[in-house]
Amino acid sequence: MDKNTIIGLLLIFALFVGYSIYMSPSKEQQKEQKRIADSILVAQQTERLADSIATLEYEKQQKFSSSSDSATLVDDENTLYEKQKAVYGCFALAAQERETKNIVVQNDKYILNINPKGAQIESVVIKNVQTYDSLPVVLFEKGNNNNVFGFTFFSNYLGINTYDLYFESMLAAIDTIKISKNDSVVLPFRVYPSISATEKDSTAYLEFVYTIHGNDYRTNLHVNFVNTGKYITQNSQVDLLWNIQLKQQEKNRKSEMLATNVYFSDVEDVEQLKESDSKGDSTYSTTSLKWISFKQLFFSATMIAQDKFITAAMISEIPEKGDERTLKNLRTHASINIDEKQSDFGVDFYFGPNKYRILKAYDLKMEKQIQLGGRLVSWINRWVIIPIFNFLEGFGWNYGLIILILTIIIKTILFPVTYKNYLSSAKMRVMKPEIDAISNRYPDQSDAMKKQQAIMSFYKSTGIKPMAGCLPMLIQFPILIAMFRFFPSAYELRQQSFLWADDLSTYDAIVSWNTHIPIISSFYGNHISLFTLLMTIATLGYTILNNKMMAPSGNAQQMKMMKWMMYLMPIMFLGVFNNYSSGLSYYYLLVNLITFVQMFIFRLCINEDKLRQKLLLKAQTPVKEKNRTSKWQKRMNDLLKEEEKRRKQQQNKSIPSSKKR
Repeated sequence: MDKNTIIGLLLIFALFVGYSIYMSPSKEQQKEQKRIADSILVAQQTERLADSIATLEYEKQQKFSSSSDSATLVDDENTLYEKQKAVYGCFALAAQERETKNIVVQNDKYILNINPKGAQIESVVIKNVQTYDSLPVVLFEKGNNNNVFGFTFFSNYLGINTYDLYFESMLAAIDTIKISKNDSVVLPFRVYPSISATEKDSTAYLEFVYTIHGNDYRTNLHVNFVNTGKYITQNSQVDLLWNIQLKQQEKNRKSEMLATNVYFSDVEDVEQLKESDSKGDSTYSTTSLKWISFKQLFFSATMIAQDKFITAAMISEIPEKGDERTLKNLRTHASINIDEKQSDFGVDFYFGPNKYRILKAYDLKMEKQIQLGGRLVSWINRWVIIPIFNFLEGFGWNYGLIILILTIIIKTILFPVTYKNYLSSAKMRVMKPEIDAISNRYPDQSDAMKKQQAIMSFYKSTGIKPMAGCLPMLIQFPILIAMFRFFPSAYELRQQSFLWADDLSTYDAIVSWNTHIPIISSFYGNHISLFTLLMTIATLGYTILNNKMMAPSGNAQQMKMMKWMMYLMPIMFLGVFNNYSSGLSYYYLLVNLITFVQMFIFRLCINEDKLRQKLLLKAQTPVKEKNRTSKWQKRMNDLLKEEEKRRKQQQNKSIPSSKKR
């Protein structure tokens, strides 16, 4: 192995470390903490979110308990009404419990269950998809206080939340509605203030109006206040509360747990809470947002303001208790402006897949929820990989074949770069005897600068550019990282089978076990992914072949350590990729196999004996001095002069003063 390859590997390793640091969530957390500390208003909003439900429930119980003590034991209508009035004021009748029947709306994309209590979407089932164990994909469903939506308003100083009130559907005797394609349906729900225990004011009402389209993942909610001035305290903003509990949909629970998070967008950018799979809760507060999203690996539920959320606080928490499918509880408490003249406001909901093309079509930057890498590599995915992938997808081919063709296209584009890298290495290899001869002329460590200058002069005379082999590696490295981000996040690969892999978006276990094996289970996992195993074998094979082709140079001990590192890295990656997308391992396997083929072609096309004779002839041919010495050569000369000056000064210091006289 020559010095060129060593430098290239070290640069790749440095880039890998630098990229890991760049993508580290800890820096984002520091940024978030700073922003939180800078905003007192936002900090107060966070506290409100954490205690909002508990406070309202506590106040209701206290007031209800107090009124029960003073009321008669006979729960007639008037007594019940008075008890409810102490908590809900003029909306006491609307808060009385009653039997309800959900309205189910089915369009081409999902099934919505709307509960008249709170007029809230109680559950969402995505159509035409299944979980990893063949169950319906339920984004969220009725449960406890972890699945609620509503907003708070005030009536005679009483805080009332809409999810406690029973709305009346204006579409009587309709239980299930089916719409498709360009059709749409409008569902109004109204809640009326009461005048007495038996009478309501039908001229005033609070109205929720849902508009659902036949072929759209987006649903609109418009809220109207009609003649409620004497019942509801008019404010310039309302507080929305939305909490849902997300369930496991995919096979790899750990990956889905890390991907499950709250995302939010202002006018400029998209951000998220710090990702965590086991480290407690995360909180964040901010101002002026366009949308807030509860995102899983491949699906998301997003609330979009028609104007903006003027403040918002968000929480992500891992519940202490829950069924085995529970991932996280995600919450948001947002404030939105209300039109004081028209007394209304609106939000949209997106319930659907995290598919780049679908999200981008809404032109709200929601596609930035998909993890495509940082600024260094995300542009490669957005402008190169995804367009090519979507184009190939249009032919209806199997996704394993699409990945193969995509790999061939990428390797073909990089073919000139790969050839240049191989040619540079071949030049260094065939001229190794001359390089060794130069090194032997400077055996002392003190002559290292002279030796380096002599070697560089020889390279210049033969036309060899040592850095020419490193640059192609640096060009290819961002593409490798881009693919590392693309495949695990590609919705298109979800539950797509190829050969033995039944889902290219996750690992392809051919053998699995439940017993925990120390070290192995922690590092490797409790299964064997065949594509990852084949990729590792191919990588080791390429490393062995590359080491045989590259004649060793430099310090023998350093070369030995470098070889061990090159053999150790694929083994380390085996533990990492074993739990990753099988599509990713399959891609890296194809890259290695195609690289083998390219190296075979290069060896046939490049006659190393002729290349050596050509370089020797060029070294013996007088070179006409060009305009001036290169900047790099000038720097080397300056370093050499400084080294000589330093050595002379040291020698002068070592001479006794008597000899100097």
